[in-house]
Amino acid sequence: MLVKFDILTLFPEMIEGIISSSILKRAIEKQLIEINIINFRDYSTNKHFTVDDYAYGGGAGMLISVEPIHLAMKKIAGYQTAHKILTSPSGIVLNQKKVEELNKYNHFIIICGHYEGIDARILDYVDEEISIGDYILTGGEIPACAIVDAISRLIPGVISNESTVGESFSMGLLEYPQYTRPAIYNNKKVPDILLSGHHANIEKWKRYEALKKTYKQRPDLLSKVNLSSDDLKMLEDIKNEKD
Repeated sequence: MLVKFDILTLFPEMIEGIISSSILKRAIEKQLIEINIINFRDYSTNKHFTVDDYAYGGGAGMLISVEPIHLAMKKIAGYQTAHKILTSPSGIVLNQKKVEELNKYNHFIIICGHYEGIDARILDYVDEEISIGDYILTGGEIPACAIVDAISRLIPGVISNESTVGESFSMGLLEYPQYTRPAIYNNKKVPDILLSGHHANIEKWKRYEALKKTYKQRPDLLSKVNLSSDDLKMLEDIKNEKD
C-alpha cells in the first residue's frame, strides 16, 4: 500500500536534503511512499508573493496568513480525506505510541509551522497539532521530517520486520546495549555473555540491560510497561547495584 505525504513549507530545500538519501529515498524508489513538497508561497494572492503580515492587536513578529496554506491544501488530490497535521510546539508530543496510531492512515498533509506563528484559523483546517518536544525551533521542517521518517519505517517493506523488534520504545523500554566486531577494542571487551552462544541467557541479559538503562535514563517509562515478576526482581537487583 502506497502511503502519501504532502508537506507544505516555505523552505522546500530543507526537506529535499533529508528525503533524497538513505531509507526514505529507497522507500520512494520502491513506491512504498510518496513525498510531495509544496511551497505554499506559490499560492499567495499578494503580487509580491508575501505570506505574512502584522498581527491584529499588536505583538512581536509577523504571522503567516491562513489563506495561502488553505489554498495550497485544497489543490491536493484527496485533500478532504487526508489526515492533516500542523507541526506546532503546542501540539501533542510525538512518541512511539502516537506514531503507531498515525500508521493507520495512508495520506498525510503536513503543514510546517512557523514559530513566529500562523493565523489561528488554520486550526479549522487540520485534524491535529503535533510537537516533537518541549522546545522551540525556527520552523516546522525538522518536525515534519521526523514525523514522515517515524511513520515510514513502520510501513511493511521500508525496513525489515526484524529491525523494529526490541527497539527503544516499541517494547516500552529503552533498547539494551549492542556490540559488533572487534570483540576487544582499546582494551574494552564485548560482554562475555554475548559471545557465549547461550541464547536463553543472552535474552535474559538483554532484558536486564534494557530495564537498567530505562531505570537510569527514563524511569518515567517503567510505570507504563506491564512488568513481569521476573522484571520486578531484576529491577530490585538493579536498584541495589553500586554505581
